[in-house]
Parts: sequence; structure tokens; C-alpha cells
Amino acid sequence: MLPVVALVGRPNVGKSTIYNSLTKTRDAIVSNLPGVTRDRLFGVCRRAERPFLVVDTAGLTENEDLLAKGMSAQSWQAIEESDLVCLVVDARDGLHPDDIEIAQRIRATGRPMMLVVNKIDGIQEYTAEAEFSRLGIASMLLISAAHNQGIADLVEHLLAQLPASEEVEDSGDGAIRIAILGRPNVGKSTLVNRLLGEDRVLAMDLPGTTRDAVRIPLERDGKRYVLIDTAGIRRKARVEDGVEKFSVIKALQAAEEAHVVILMLDAQQGFADQDAHILGEVVNGGRGLVLAVNKWDGLSVRERTQVNSRLDWGLGFVNFAKRVPISALHGSGLGELLKAVHQAHRSATREFTASELTKALSQAFEKHQPPMVRGRVSKMRYAHQGGRNPPRVIIHGNRLSSLSEDYKRYLENALRQKFKLVGTPLALEFREGANPFAGKVNPLTERQVKKRKRLIGHAKRG
Repeated sequence: MLPVVALVGRPNVGKSTIYNSLTKTRDAIVSNLPGVTRDRLFGVCRRAERPFLVVDTAGLTENEDLLAKGMSAQSWQAIEESDLVCLVVDARDGLHPDDIEIAQRIRATGRPMMLVVNKIDGIQEYTAEAEFSRLGIASMLLISAAHNQGIADLVEHLLAQLPASEEVEDSGDGAIRIAILGRPNVGKSTLVNRLLGEDRVLAMDLPGTTRDAVRIPLERDGKRYVLIDTAGIRRKARVEDGVEKFSVIKALQAAEEAHVVILMLDAQQGFADQDAHILGEVVNGGRGLVLAVNKWDGLSVRERTQVNSRLDWGLGFVNFAKRVPISALHGSGLGELLKAVHQAHRSATREFTASELTKALSQAFEKHQPPMVRGRVSKMRYAHQGGRNPPRVIIHGNRLSSLSEDYKRYLENALRQKFKLVGTPLALEFREGANPFAGKVNPLTERQVKKRKRLIGHAKRG
């Protein structure tokens, strides 16, 4: 299970900029206007060996209007769910009374806290450090997120204070862990019950029924699994009455724990931004992926064609994942779903020999060579496997840095077709051989030295 870091503080102190730097994304909108971030935003920081979850929150304020209260409530809920609270302050504004109030309230929750003094560029560091030391927070770091100054140190400080990720053991020998993700009310719990053959978890038409991640061992057709029915739903506080919020924290933790992720889509609702966010994190984490299109049985032939067209457009960036139409309520398509899970797991954990990878790339190169750059063409000498789950292929050669993204995708698709890899991301890493003559200059012979002197003399006289 991934530890959780919550970024909190007053409006416009740079929390979203820090979030984007830690997650290496642009998911959080950055603006000089306060109050741009209104809801919690979740992402995974993979800048170090140990990943962790990062939560960007709305600015904490004493404003009494309904929206501001709801935004603050979301931020305090993020603090309650976190393993470490990162209080962000603005070095240019100096110590603000609200900073003192926020620090006191966080201290009252008992959560571990770290102080991050942002926007330190152009300011004397010892002055800012002396001023903010009045908050009484032992762990303090000065950074400038906008200039990427101190972000690497921030990651190290966070990891030093975060608990270690919990190691999850397989339930049974060779059990495949399957995380079932999806938006509210798409049928996740119904699918779990249908696979188990009993009403093991509560399944209702109301969104928000599941409140925690439920792990259930399953043995079916002589094969062992662990099903993870994700929690997923949290209530928004005073923002929209009766509306449930999908808790991405639980989904991302379940995805990190699983071997294969089943993302459930509602055939009648289509593909949404929340699905795209979770899919992006699953792909970045290298997990096997299967797309289950639920409630398929209630559609006409024309409606099914329209749904497939919309999904083709929205799911183009995960075209390696198999799409399986199912009905969790009636049990249709579940055999194909589990078959796709095994196929994704087998592809993600497959081992390759260096000879077969090199041969496959040589065939792809001979079939379609990359375009010449400055009169030269890239050369691939050999390839070998650099890891599993997801499979990583390391390609050695010359002038590989000039390969275009289109050609890299061509090589990836060629390997997928050759080895029938389905349901898993495939990472290609290109390494160029070092030039043994780089930086070396042959010494001039005595004859060359005399000739050079003569030429210099003629040039001066001319």
C-alpha cells in the first residue's frame, strides 16, 4: 500500500506547482489567482525507488461562503487520510497569521508534519528560515517549485519521514491479484459477487455503497486469485449535497498492489475524465490492464456500435488492453474476462532471451528502416530484457537518439505482434554505445607542426 502525502496551505502558495513537479504531470492547474484548485487531486510520485501518493488540496481559508467551506472541508479530509502532511508557505509573503492557525490545527490532528517554504528564489534563505522557525516545525525545507529548485531534496525528505510501503503477499501459491476499478455505480461489487457465486460484498444501485478496499481470495477452475473490490467513494462536504466522490487514493493503492487491473466501464455512460486519470496511472505503474464494458446486455445492436465507436476514440492510448463486453448482473462474458486477465498477466511476466529480441528487432528494422538524419541512419546492434511487469526491452546501437517517436512506436508494435503481448505496457529503452574516440585528439607529427607554422606565417604576411 502506497503512503500518502497531503499538500496543504493557504491559497496561492504553490501547492499545485509542487504537485506537478512531484508527479511529473500538468494535471494541476497553476495560476496566480487564488482558489483555482477546488477539489482534491491525486497522483503518484515515482521520482525515487519508493513511490508514494501525492494529494493536492484547495487553499485553506477563513472565508465563510458555502463553496470555501466545502473546499476547506475537502482539504481537512485529505489531512485525515494522509501519512504525512506537507504544510506549504510563501517565502515572499512571510509568516502569515493563517499559517500559524493552520499549523496549530494540523498539530492537533496528530499527523506527522513537514514545513515547505516555497518561492525562495531572490530571498535570503537564512532570513526566511529564521522567520518560519516560529511555527515550531522541526522538519523544514526551502524550495522554489517554479524553478524546480529543491524538488529532489524534497523527495528525499518526504521518503525519510514516510512509512515503508506495506508488502502484500499472495494469498495462496501463484495467486493473481486483480484490482477492480471504476467510477461509482458501474458494477464493481456486482462483478465480485458474480465471480464468487455469493453475495460477499454489498451491491446496490446507489453510488458509494463500498466504503473500503475489500480483498477476497478466490479459487476458480483450479486457479487462485485475490479480488480487490475498491472503496472508491467519499462524500463531498457541503459542496453538493448527496453527491458521492470517487476516492482515487483507494483506487491507486489497489492498482499498485495488483498484478492486473480490471477497469470497469458503464456501456450506457461511456468514458469519462476520471477513467482517463486512473488509466494513466495504471499504465505509468506498468500494471496489466483489462477493460470490462459492463451492462452490455441492455443495449441494442445500434447502441453497441455507437458505444464501440466512442470507446475507440477515448481509449486509443491503451489500445494494447483487451476490451471485454460483460454483464456483471447476469454473468455473461466472465469467462472471457478471466481469460483476458490471464493473458495480460502472462504477457506482463514473460521472459525473453536476448537472441529472440535481437532477431525480432532486426526483422522489424529490415522491413522498415528509420529515415536518415544528416546522411546517416541509426543502427541497432542487439537487445535484451531489462525487467518484467511491465516487460522492459533495452536496445543497444548507434545514433539511436535520432529515432523519431513514430519509429519507436513502430518497434513497440512490432514486438507486440511478434510475441503476442496483450494487456500490458511495453517499455523500450535505447542506449547508445560510447564513442571510444570522443574527446581525443591525435598528436601532430613533426612534419604537420612545420606545415602548420608555415601556413600561419603566410597568413600573417598576407
